[in-house]
Amino acid sequence: MNNYNPLLAGSASGELPSAFQAQMQAQLGTEFSSFESAIKQETPVSIRINPRKQQYDTTGLDRVPWCSEGFYLNERPSFTLDPLFQAGAYYVQEASSMLLQEALKQTANLNRPLRVLDLCAAPGGKSTLLASALHPDSLLVCNEVIRSRVSVLRENLDKWGYANVVVSNHDPEDMGNLAGFFDVVVVDAPCSGEGLFRKDPDAMNEWSEDAVQLCSARQKRILSAAAPLLDEGGILIYSTCTYNDSENSENVRYLTQHGFRNRALTLPAEWNVAERWSDNTVGYQCYPHRVRGEGFFISVFQKTAFTAAVKLDARTFRSIRALRPRETASAMTWLQNPANFSLWEKPNGDVMALPKALEKQFLFLDSALRNKGFGLEIGQFKGTDFIPSHALALSTIINQNLPALSLSKEEALRYFKKENLVFDQPVKGWQLAQYEGINLGWVKGVGNRVNNYLPKDWRIRMDIKEYI
Repeated sequence: MNNYNPLLAGSASGELPSAFQAQMQAQLGTEFSSFESAIKQETPVSIRINPRKQQYDTTGLDRVPWCSEGFYLNERPSFTLDPLFQAGAYYVQEASSMLLQEALKQTANLNRPLRVLDLCAAPGGKSTLLASALHPDSLLVCNEVIRSRVSVLRENLDKWGYANVVVSNHDPEDMGNLAGFFDVVVVDAPCSGEGLFRKDPDAMNEWSEDAVQLCSARQKRILSAAAPLLDEGGILIYSTCTYNDSENSENVRYLTQHGFRNRALTLPAEWNVAERWSDNTVGYQCYPHRVRGEGFFISVFQKTAFTAAVKLDARTFRSIRALRPRETASAMTWLQNPANFSLWEKPNGDVMALPKALEKQFLFLDSALRNKGFGLEIGQFKGTDFIPSHALALSTIINQNLPALSLSKEEALRYFKKENLVFDQPVKGWQLAQYEGINLGWVKGVGNRVNNYLPKDWRIRMDIKEYI
């Protein structure tokens, strides 16, 4: 869920802004007191399991009703010091926002490959949800406008470990070369953050009516840029973490006036998700006094207008080259199903594995987008030696028969502190460090020493003494 706008102008600390109170009283009527009480209570904690890394023990946990991989935790642990979290076995995601999965299931054909764009993707919650839900031969483009947020998006997608993903850094208005290209576009729009008041008190302190209008205008700009990117019949899913009509129902009306029809969802009454009707269109609102989650709005549309698709004559990649046969043979041994991939090298030496089923689409994107990274980085050649990447270790395409070392929790945490580990038995060559059967990264035995190849930027800095 996208955070509130940092440009917001403030209100009294610790108290609901009076204008917000009036807005919610008008919207909720007699339910307002329950709503007000709910946002003073402790925030629910929820996670979503990676279906290709099902190592997390969910025994006894309550399920999130609208997401097959979503679960509530009884308390908030230190996720940073959980090796399974660091390895991408699950993502910490607010439960209400997982309603995206149900919206997708009811309106898109998930049994066939789709071209999907997550237009406002960082930090990656909805991107990883989409990656899990889509047909494995689908193409998923995860775009983030703010350059400084791209690195956390890339890291979370690397942890998730799927190879059919593109990360891009573009303003939506700069993506005109992708007109008519996508089957599904998800716009989880940057918003005023009303639904985050319980989770993030700063959002409450920085809310204002002017900021709501500023966000609403920006959301319309994003939607106007997103609309042409869809093929006729394509699905646009719009969501915010707000309650107000300016950012929600008014934008719903905007879409119906620009070549889209609203798609209603069928949600069980026991989920307690509220329907918000406006001019024969409907959106779905999660309120914290009705659901076990935060404030969240979602509405779905189908494109009825035709947009002529841009045709680019893309025959070769602009900045990567195919590996030489000897290099290809060496690198392919690190993959579980090497016949499904082609291997390419970037100017900096990084070797990328591209799913063959998506090669033509990657070619198109290489011509259409300037700032992007696609495929899965699997390593580099140093002379004739192949140096595997951390992303390969965390990926779901890695060879399952590579040598591995099983670590205790203490050893796993020391690994993530980037300490060099000592083992009773000699370690030779590259080994996967594993915890409870899931890959954490690489170590390499060199003589009497075992080197830790965790990337420096991934090192945890917390004190681990009380956790081991």
